[in-house]
Amino acid sequence: MTTSPEEILNVRTGQRMIFRKIGKDNNGQLLEIECFNPSSGVKEPEHVHPFQESRFEVISGTMRFKVNGETHQVGSGASIVIPAGVSHYFWNDSGTEVHSIQSFKPALHIDDFFRTFFALARKNKLNKNGLPNIFLISLISLRHKNEIRLVNPPWALQKFIFTILAPIGKLLGYKASYEQLFRM
Repeated sequence: MTTSPEEILNVRTGQRMIFRKIGKDNNGQLLEIECFNPSSGVKEPEHVHPFQESRFEVISGTMRFKVNGETHQVGSGASIVIPAGVSHYFWNDSGTEVHSIQSFKPALHIDDFFRTFFALARKNKLNKNGLPNIFLISLISLRHKNEIRLVNPPWALQKFIFTILAPIGKLLGYKASYEQLFRM
């Protein structure tokens, strides 16, 4: 466990995360996050974790997951495991906050990804779909290509486009990591 659990807030969705175990403390084996998702119906973009298994254990409330096109409702005391490379997204439209434990094996650098996106939300740099502009998403996506990828368009096309646009993003002053914006 980290010596001082770090808490981050996504002001766009209201989601709170408390990092309980991070990869740098356990040789990259595990990221474990305590999550609180308010009821909103906001769905994340459909994505995959190409090299990570993700697991959600619901402590209280009910969360919905769309995994490989199939909807799952996961309630208190239940869990769902999403294998590496499987497309998914989740949302909470239950009317109550969902409290869960989310884990990623191996940890890789997905914690940096979450810090970056939550910081961008706080700075109002995400669109209505929860994504930054194309130059910024190009930099972030290439940096975190081993942790997370959007499902559409196909990764080969994304990578081609992002590789062309990322240098322009750098020239415009964008960075691949904005976690320092989160520090108050």
